[in-house]
Amino acid sequence: MIRVALTCAAIGCAVLSACANTVAGTPVAGQGVIAGSAAPSSSARPIPGPPAVVEAGEQPGVVPTAAPAPAGATCAPDEPPPVGVTASIDDPAAPKITVALPTGWSTSAGDGDVGARLTGPDGETATVTIRRTPLDPGAAFEQYADDALGASTVSSVSVLPGDLCGYSGQKLLGSWSESPQRAVTFGDRIAHIPTGETAYLVAVHVEAPVRTSDFDPLTSPLLDDFSVAIPS
Repeated sequence: MIRVALTCAAIGCAVLSACANTVAGTPVAGQGVIAGSAAPSSSARPIPGPPAVVEAGEQPGVVPTAAPAPAGATCAPDEPPPVGVTASIDDPAAPKITVALPTGWSTSAGDGDVGARLTGPDGETATVTIRRTPLDPGAAFEQYADDALGASTVSSVSVLPGDLCGYSGQKLLGSWSESPQRAVTFGDRIAHIPTGETAYLVAVHVEAPVRTSDFDPLTSPLLDDFSVAIPS
């Protein structure tokens, strides 16, 4: 079983591990030696400062949420998509989520925790899931990423911050590969939305077979910011 997990900040990615802390050293520029001259003494070399410590359990995209969203609260992207699809589940307290409907895609109703299903060209598919969670944002996101890694014997997942509307959120990019014939690339946009009663983990998942050469989850409108409406 091969699994790789990455966490990506604005300047790059780092491998996640089970260690309590990750220590990042400060790079020191090397000093060249001119032919025929003496090598510089150790006292002439710059001394690096104390290493930066990254606290264990830090999650990209987790932001402070002042209070649960009140009934009737709404939030929409600055530039809503030309055509949207509203996903909802059979839970009167659950938020309603409106995502973009890309050109050439169709939509159908979901069931259970799946509020909507979308079908695109070349084997591309997507779902919008709205599920109650007792977990805080960091724990909910970690569990979601763990489930994504465990969905295939060969899998990889990288994580980017993706908060929206003041809610904690992430973008996940990854792949599953049970076999060359069943290999897929996927992307997820997840958000933790607390309401007056409980909290919900919303997940927009889009995937396509690896053979779909022009598929890039990061550029899919489905991973853009989406609208959130809390029922009155």
